[in-house]
Amino acid sequence: MTAFRFHPVTAHPLLSPYIAKIWVFESSGRLPEQERKLIVPNTNLKLTLTYRNGIAARLGDKAFLQHENGLTLTGLIDTPVTLDSYEDVQTGTIIIEFNPLGAYRFFHLRYIEVQNEITDLADLIGNRAKELQLQLAETSALDLKLELLQNFLIRQLGKATPDPIYDFCINRITYSEGLISVAQLEKETGYSARWLHRKFSEHLGTGAKNLAEIVRFSQFYRAYSIGAPLDNLKQHIYHYYYDQSHFLRAFKRFTGATPTELQSSMNELSIRNFTS
Repeated sequence: MTAFRFHPVTAHPLLSPYIAKIWVFESSGRLPEQERKLIVPNTNLKLTLTYRNGIAARLGDKAFLQHENGLTLTGLIDTPVTLDSYEDVQTGTIIIEFNPLGAYRFFHLRYIEVQNEITDLADLIGNRAKELQLQLAETSALDLKLELLQNFLIRQLGKATPDPIYDFCINRITYSEGLISVAQLEKETGYSARWLHRKFSEHLGTGAKNLAEIVRFSQFYRAYSIGAPLDNLKQHIYHYYYDQSHFLRAFKRFTGATPTELQSSMNELSIRNFTS
């Protein structure tokens, strides 16, 4: 049986407002073929270093391969992802997840261009990423790799210009658990839906409505993924969705399965990736 190790890492205080989590994932090999290798969208963009072995991922009909010592940025994902170790050997990965307030403060990109994409960081920001990747490959100690990554992000953070209107909208969506409407955001900010959509596309890669849908689904999926019985969760559906069919469409969109189908094939990778 494949053994997993999830090790959470505390972010530097300068980074912590913008980092959802940092964690080290290690496995002894691939998952059994019959198990789902599912990663469900969770609003976070991800910087990933594969320091041992590699990772193969699939988003819809697109396949991605990250080789050993690869450094990639995963844009905002709003579709289920499947992944596994590239080879059936020990695998080690560092994942830094940026919350929706975070990524635009570190990388000056058009985030709409990396939505649902996994891209080599060097292809996005050039020599800075190449130099970092070389340093990481030459460093054997895991704690030093983590230090290099965080120091790099601190330097990147110093170049950022905050966007208070965008940040306000992100906080409203988060604290409303995805229930606030774009019309309400228009009213509270004084900016049109079109202007807000453009701002979200620039900084995050998707619109406010789509982000709110992911946030809303996350409230349910977090409890579901740790084993809460479906009958106990049904009472919460109508807080977030108009009716059961509305909820089931969202569940199928973000997981690729129905709740009953997925419940029988959940594994530690699916659970800990979302909740750890």
